[in-house]
Amino acid sequence: MVNLEINPVTPLIGAEIKNIDLRNTLHKEEIAKIRGAFLKHSVLFFRDQDLNIDQQKAFGKYFGDLHIHPARDRNGIDGHPEILYINAGPDTSRVNGDDWHSDVSCDEKPPMGSILRIFEVPSSGGDTLFASMYAAYDALSSSMKKFLEPLTAIHDGGPNYIDRAKRAGIYKPEKVFPSNSHPVIRTHPETNKKSIYVNKIFTQSINGIPKDESKAILEFLFQHIAKPTFQCRFKWEKDSIAFWDNRCALHHAMWDYYPEVRRGYRVTIAGDKPL
Repeated sequence: MVNLEINPVTPLIGAEIKNIDLRNTLHKEEIAKIRGAFLKHSVLFFRDQDLNIDQQKAFGKYFGDLHIHPARDRNGIDGHPEILYINAGPDTSRVNGDDWHSDVSCDEKPPMGSILRIFEVPSSGGDTLFASMYAAYDALSSSMKKFLEPLTAIHDGGPNYIDRAKRAGIYKPEKVFPSNSHPVIRTHPETNKKSIYVNKIFTQSINGIPKDESKAILEFLFQHIAKPTFQCRFKWEKDSIAFWDNRCALHHAMWDYYPEVRRGYRVTIAGDKPL
């Protein structure tokens, strides 16, 4: 068994893992080390991983059941309902994930983690930013933490997915997307650490308070969680993989490479109800 090399990207979030070929069947010890690094660093990066779709799905299954995306009819792959095709180029008016978010947080049980492999990259640009919501929570004042602790917010997939479907010309009025309430402050089920759990793409309003107050609170949080001090940045290369924890990290895909193309496949791992 090869000894994994784990190199932190920043002290708060991100680590690159070397000396592993994810096409191979992984030993229990390797899976345990990857999971440990995942929980410690919130997002892991791998280079030179020329996986096919089945191998990417197999890697995801080491960490849980695979999630089926609610908008897979727009960018799914035939025969592989667990795969989301990520494709942004000159015919794309808006790239997937072009603002801070946690994947499919609108689900009743949002995904635990996401594994994205990019197989075509632009000559420059196209980085993805990741932000630690542990660090964002820790940076709040004690009085703000106390205020936010009991609050819940609506995460609605409709505004985002309907907009994308209309622009892609595949809008179906009968299609209903998930909408669920989740805690504003979430406790991670494995680390027991607290993090902020709102995001600009899916979180629409805070329950039980007036609309103007809800908007003001969310705007404060959206600005707070986007502070560069909580972030790391990943520059994609062909066959790079990012594996991130949706329970405690947000990500933002940069749309700065028009008219070039960035393409890849994403596998998402099922999660549990936020608490």
